[in-house]
Amino acid sequence: MSKKVTKPVRSKSKADKPIRTPFSDEELEHFRNLILERRQEAQREIERMRNQLQNEADQDEKDNAYSFHMADAGTDAMEREKIYLMIDRQQKYIGYLNRALERIDNKTYGICKVTGKPIDKERLEAIPHTEISVEAKMESKKR
Repeated sequence: MSKKVTKPVRSKSKADKPIRTPFSDEELEHFRNLILERRQEAQREIERMRNQLQNEADQDEKDNAYSFHMADAGTDAMEREKIYLMIDRQQKYIGYLNRALERIDNKTYGICKVTGKPIDKERLEAIPHTEISVEAKMESKKR
């Protein structure tokens, strides 16, 4: 049984213009600062993980082949892979945050891309990069 695929509602008015944000310039500036803060935290986390990888690589160069057990090598490889995946996840998160900043700039921030309705301010406080409302999220879980 295949799932029914529906197209998202476009955030357009009768005049085919994007629906404008329900937030004031001051509120948009608040969200911009929140997003910039979260982006900076994510960038710091990426830098920390890259430094960790570099430190581990430097340590590996110091170890000789006889002081390393195969199981230890496998564990280390798994840890490096996990760090690479976490870096990738943070980079994607930064991309979401950057798109949210673009929506602030073009005054479409806070509009659900599925329903075209405003997203609750509380939801945006918790997840400032979100593009969908709770209503749309719950509807997608039902499918």
